[in-house]
Amino acid sequence: MKLWGRILWTLLSGPRGRTGASQGWSFNSWKLRSSLTGLLSATGVVSQWTQVFEERGIPEARESSEYIVAHVLGAKTFQSLKPELWTKPLTPKQLQCIQELCSHRLQRMPVQYILGEWDFQGLSLKMVPPVFIPRPETEELVEWVLGEVAQRPPAVGAQGGPLILEVGCGSGAIALSLLSQLPESRVIAVDKEEAAVSLTRENAQRLQLQDRIRIIPLDVTSEECWTRLLPWGPVDLVVSNPPYIFHKDMEELAPEICSYEDPVALDGGEEGMDIITHILTLAPQLLSASGSIFLEVDPRHPELVRSWLQSRPDLRLSLVAVREDFCGRLRFLHVQKSAP
Repeated sequence: MKLWGRILWTLLSGPRGRTGASQGWSFNSWKLRSSLTGLLSATGVVSQWTQVFEERGIPEARESSEYIVAHVLGAKTFQSLKPELWTKPLTPKQLQCIQELCSHRLQRMPVQYILGEWDFQGLSLKMVPPVFIPRPETEELVEWVLGEVAQRPPAVGAQGGPLILEVGCGSGAIALSLLSQLPESRVIAVDKEEAAVSLTRENAQRLQLQDRIRIIPLDVTSEECWTRLLPWGPVDLVVSNPPYIFHKDMEELAPEICSYEDPVALDGGEEGMDIITHILTLAPQLLSASGSIFLEVDPRHPELVRSWLQSRPDLRLSLVAVREDFCGRLRFLHVQKSAP
């Protein structure tokens, strides 16, 4: 085993390793700190941790190590580091911090939780488990909504910008992205999980958007849901990335998801439609005339939703557009309210 491989293995093993090895390569020993300080650069540490992650079967091994090293060095990405920092020897404190964060990744903790923050649509959002981590696909949902709003400004929002209801706000990624890019918009964000409500509130304050968002702890499956929301309407848009995974598919999720993220934010029931149908049932009572619903869904859902809406003509909702995500999967729905 290479020298640095032995060092990293000992750092990973910690107190669980053999007593002799642990004492000989103690991270806190002056000799090791001195040698590491003089020899390990950011590039070298990334390479070594990438190898360790690959050997342990950790997905996105290089990306994980790059994000962690960059974070410790005060950058968002490894590529954004100043070139001189790539080869500059790391300090013992930096190495220890990297080791601690990488040990969490070895336990399959998502990088977003390890770093405690993640960028979404140019916003830096705080991330804490078990609140759902926003995915890249959801950024496409936000872009679609922004495009639709831009195309019909006269029809949206009596006060110059849309009033938007987000169902299942999680970290606040969708709501806060829309607020930041639609300066005159207002948002009502709801989630039934207190951890999500709290995190959205904190992220809104961090981004100084708290004055234009009302965050409400609310279960959209409850009978009194619409009566609690009605006083805030009518809304122009309902936007949601609801739980949409088919229940039978939950057991196939990666350990990063199963062990750390809230299953309530993922499991959509037998056909992944449980929360989707509640949103569609609720929306007509809250939407303004010709208001819209934008949903992120499973690729199997467009036809299921179309069929379900056809069976409920009383809702006066029509599926008017379906969009693919960047992988070519049917992922987004635009449902519109029709005139009475």
